[in-house]
Amino acid sequence: MPFDPDAAYLAVCARDARFDGRLFVGVTSTGVYCRPICRVRTPRRENCRFFESAAQAEAQSFRPCLKCRPEAAPGPGLAWSVMDASRTLARQAAGWLDAQAACGDAPALGALAARLGVSDRHLRRIFQAEHGVTPLQYVQTRRLLTAKQLLTDTRWPVAQVALASGFRSVRRFNAAFAESYRMSPTRLRGARDARAEDAAGSLGLQLGFRTPFDAPRLLRFLAQRAIPGIEAVDGLRIRRTVRACALGTRVDARGWIEAAFDPGAARLHLRIAPALAPASAALCAGVRRWLDLDAAPDAVDAALRGLPGEPGLRLPGGLDAFELAVRAVLGQQVTVAGARTLARRLVERFGEPVPTPWPGIDRLFPAPGRLAASAPEEIAALGIIRARAQGIVALARAWPQLSAHLAPHRPPEPLIAALCELPGIGPWTAHYIAMRALGWPDAFLPRDVAVLKAMKQLYGCASQRDADARAEAWRPWRAYAVLRLWNSLETAA
Repeated sequence: MPFDPDAAYLAVCARDARFDGRLFVGVTSTGVYCRPICRVRTPRRENCRFFESAAQAEAQSFRPCLKCRPEAAPGPGLAWSVMDASRTLARQAAGWLDAQAACGDAPALGALAARLGVSDRHLRRIFQAEHGVTPLQYVQTRRLLTAKQLLTDTRWPVAQVALASGFRSVRRFNAAFAESYRMSPTRLRGARDARAEDAAGSLGLQLGFRTPFDAPRLLRFLAQRAIPGIEAVDGLRIRRTVRACALGTRVDARGWIEAAFDPGAARLHLRIAPALAPASAALCAGVRRWLDLDAAPDAVDAALRGLPGEPGLRLPGGLDAFELAVRAVLGQQVTVAGARTLARRLVERFGEPVPTPWPGIDRLFPAPGRLAASAPEEIAALGIIRARAQGIVALARAWPQLSAHLAPHRPPEPLIAALCELPGIGPWTAHYIAMRALGWPDAFLPRDVAVLKAMKQLYGCASQRDADARAEAWRPWRAYAVLRLWNSLETAA
């Protein structure tokens, strides 16, 4: 194990939140594994076993704690570009398996190995070396933890929980649950905290994150770019409409979500429309990327020391990559407010209505197929420059091919290259889409006017070359540096 056991035990004794999601402790006297922040009595050192992931703990026959709930822990939050080739492949494979587990698809490792350019056998070997479990064990743990969360937080029938967590049959789900957790799903539900859906039947879930977390700054960024009718921010709460297929799932459902930050408890309270329940696992994964819940603020803030800004900055992602890409095209050479106005017109003309509990949030962003079937003249009639209208139609028609580059942990270069081949999309727009749609932490937007202005004020950088050289010190977190540089201009103004 890469963890030094004595150091890991000190983190558990201190309930150090910096290790949450990166360290799990199995207690041999109880057979239970916990997050390092668990508030139960600290176990004796000789009874502790330490693991990097929940999958490793479950592979050693430990079952998840009912109090600290490992299924709600943030992800490991590791950088993309600081590992050797084998570790990078193993991490990319884990991200792909996470998506497969969330969507309920069977993990076709042969296809994944071919996509990564290695043999099936080599992929299995490096995956086991990096994660300590086989790919199938990894997927099984992800699905069981999703099921545990749904059993704890909802009143759904067990059959519905089984399907939503990726199991193809209730019989197989019951057998896997009993084998791993040594109890039936109904027994776990009897031991859970009393929580229930609200009167509207919405699904309520909890997602953890690491502190510090500058939620006001993140939500301000999203509020400035929120498209009327689609999304709205209210204090520490954000609400929006969602199309399930935009998350990579095959579920054809439409609905709404509400995410509310609880900074004191380092927790996000998530409400999901009943119609989106079958896509709940994919939604949770999408929300984690959208709000950057798995970030490692200690590592990011240490790398950006000296840059203006408060600790805990997050990189805003997106729940609908197509919406984000169209919004980026509309934002070329206009203000943020101007792009928002154009996006509102596009939604009013081509978006679909969807019921929600809130007035003013009542439409879905147009699907790629809807805009692909439109003539550029229809879009240009909304006051959008004709060249951009043609670019939006081209983007929509190419979206089935572009979607292949949007899987979690995919390298950004193929997506950027494919986007730059489309009319009306240049390097800045392509990099911006990759930064937010992929959650690419090392993006550094080329020839960004605001970034160059801030770097000239702060460091005297006179050119893009100077800025690139200065930004090397911020790898692999240059996207967070971009946000800090943008924010520095707002603060100065």
